[in-house]
Amino acid sequence: MKFLKLISPFIFKLLGGVSPILLSLFCGLSPSVAAENIVIKVGLLHQKIPVEDLQKFVETQEISTSLKPYHFLLTSETQQLLSKSFKIDPLIAEQFLTDLFKSDDGKRLLEQISQALPDSDSSELKAALQLLLKQTNNLSIINFLRVYPKETVKIDISKSAILALKMNGSFLHSQLINSELDKNFKDSSINKIIPKFDPTAPGEQAISIETNVFYDPSRDRYISLDIYTAKKTQGPLVIMSHGFASDRRFLRYLARHLASYGMTVVSVEHPGSDIHALIKTATGIKLSQILPSEEFIDRPQDISFVLNQLTLLNKNNLEFKGKFNTQKVSIIGHSFGGYTALALGGASLDLKALRRFCQDTSPLGRSPADWLQCAAGELPYPQRNFKDNRIKQIIVFNPIIGELFGDNLSQMKVPTLMLSASDDGITPTISHQLKPFKQLSTEKYMVMAMGGTHMSISDMNSMNSVMAQSTLVREVMGIKAEPVRQLVRGVSLAFIQQLTPEKFEYKMFLTPSYIESLSQEDLNFRLGTELPMSVKTWINVTNMETPKASLSSIKSKLAPIQNIQRYFVNAGQFFLQPQYSTEKLNDLFTGLLHSHDDNWVELPKV
Repeated sequence: MKFLKLISPFIFKLLGGVSPILLSLFCGLSPSVAAENIVIKVGLLHQKIPVEDLQKFVETQEISTSLKPYHFLLTSETQQLLSKSFKIDPLIAEQFLTDLFKSDDGKRLLEQISQALPDSDSSELKAALQLLLKQTNNLSIINFLRVYPKETVKIDISKSAILALKMNGSFLHSQLINSELDKNFKDSSINKIIPKFDPTAPGEQAISIETNVFYDPSRDRYISLDIYTAKKTQGPLVIMSHGFASDRRFLRYLARHLASYGMTVVSVEHPGSDIHALIKTATGIKLSQILPSEEFIDRPQDISFVLNQLTLLNKNNLEFKGKFNTQKVSIIGHSFGGYTALALGGASLDLKALRRFCQDTSPLGRSPADWLQCAAGELPYPQRNFKDNRIKQIIVFNPIIGELFGDNLSQMKVPTLMLSASDDGITPTISHQLKPFKQLSTEKYMVMAMGGTHMSISDMNSMNSVMAQSTLVREVMGIKAEPVRQLVRGVSLAFIQQLTPEKFEYKMFLTPSYIESLSQEDLNFRLGTELPMSVKTWINVTNMETPKASLSSIKSKLAPIQNIQRYFVNAGQFFLQPQYSTEKLNDLFTGLLHSHDDNWVELPKV
């Protein structure tokens, strides 16, 4: 998932990595060749803001007379975003833009953004972006304004609000539902468990690590893997599948932990979607091929191929003989690796349903994970199945699921443990975890990391990754995320031990009481085996679209000036808070949704 920041930070803003209020501001602060003014349009009201005043705010945080009507938006966070510049390779970004503009998604994206700029069109947006990349490798909103091919940029705040509501709607829904998850998953039992030992502490066995490479001639594919073994082997074989643009070392702390309890752990690197594939893409391959659709086929096949090779080593290799229990396998997948694990567990890839979703969903409304899953739509099949009967257990962290399996997750019979992070802006919890979890009919556990993000489970050494450095997607990592890693160690060990004779000793660690006991400060943990009824109802009502009541009204009607202004006052109160909260997001939505009267006018269809 790191590619979004690496390749094009500005496009990542369009994908919903930043808050809707900033995003609408971004739409408003779009280009200008030495632009002198920005005109804010609210109904019949037009307010002119000199670009010089905006630059002064960026440099000194001084709010001029022209900016005072918008003071509630001009927080220190806004100032930081406006002053932020991103150094990127112009060639890479230019390739990305060229490729994007040729696609249907790119055309739709430009058309929708243009609606917030009434005197602009898609050709001007394209020209501004391309000119900016030719002039500088520092991408910033101010620089973007300076190259826009007009002296004055006009922004329609009302239409910007519409676009803001559509931005990554699934992430907004996830934020709104957090309090329900936190409250309804909370342990209500009086008796607290006092464990006899600590499953988060290292085991007693010393471990060894060896790197190997397998070659699959049928696909001309070299697969690297790290093998973690203990002197005395016990339990199932554990296979790990990393996320997109990551590598086999992403969960090394967990691999070491499990191996210290006697389990053999094999962490696989997928050559078509690892960090090396991303680097290769950046040096010459078309950026539309950054995630080849074939990876949705090759990834599960990588794992089955590796299991075949390990079976041979188990029989014939003196060093590893007896180390690989390939007939009883637990697979652990993060993000794109979560898709890989579920596909191997028996859920059929439903490409027909996926294509329908991708065609019906606006590019502006997609989360980063939605952009990735839609890459599979190019595959020439209605459905595909990769079930491997050797997989007896599945653990998925922040998985990319969305519409990849349609309604086919109910086919799975393999016990599954899923971890979801409440503040995951990459794979939003409702569309990519809660809704799919609801489908599962097998033994299942949902672990919620309230306050966690997409990268919180990663190894400490991932702290300096591209995603970790992003200011557009807030990530809780490093030392701050240690409680999440502690949770992952304990719950993973306890779940995998359910395939061993020690399962009863570890069952206590798969209870809400124990999971909650690991909570610390801003990271609260919850566990459930079924979604709360209120959450199921929410999922059914929203059906994972931007709130129906809002868009059906907003698309056809425009609020009068005073009500739009009231909406942005609510938005300003929300934005001043350091974190999202249900109450403030409700203010954000309801401030606009219920601001209507008989003065509405018709809007063109989006």
